[in-house]
Amino acid sequence: MRTIHTPQDPPAKGLYALLTASIAPRPIAWVSSISADGVPNLAPYSFFTVACADPAILSVTSIGRKDTFRNVVETGEFVVNIGTESLMEVMNATSAPVGPEVDEFALSGLTAEPSEVVLAPRVAEEPIAFECVRHDVIDLGTSAMMLGRVVSVAISDEVLATDGLPDFDSLLPPSRLGRHHWGYAPRTRELPRPGR
Repeated sequence: MRTIHTPQDPPAKGLYALLTASIAPRPIAWVSSISADGVPNLAPYSFFTVACADPAILSVTSIGRKDTFRNVVETGEFVVNIGTESLMEVMNATSAPVGPEVDEFALSGLTAEPSEVVLAPRVAEEPIAFECVRHDVIDLGTSAMMLGRVVSVAISDEVLATDGLPDFDSLLPPSRLGRHHWGYAPRTRELPRPGR
């Protein structure tokens, strides 16, 4: 027996709630940007992934036209910061609905560190930051997908493994689940792809 829903006959809490409770865990892009007026902005986004490997392009989807979206459209730059379990509560706090004139770095007590290439600052407390320039913005109706080409990556040596890549057990990135749930880094196992 299965319950069937369609966009015309969604569940009681809506398709958004069903999507986010089913497609989990979702990695979090902690996006820092700067307005055309120079006001720093910081917000977490769980509709996030790698969109292309060559060129390296990250995809972040904004539900609605939020401050981050406006900043990316106006300035063409943003930074995807990768947070850690220890930063989970402050990451969540930066999702508070505040006006565009509010500096979320100052509000949350975080350090806005200058980026290498873009004007948008990165979060000094996080271990990995992908600096991006706008590749494209795709209107999806009530949402917009922001595609950013990676122009610089800053990685803390503390999370690097001997092969030069981030060590998952050192990074411990949180994730978003459904409802108000966040996820801790899960158990992992090594499982090479066939033929590799």
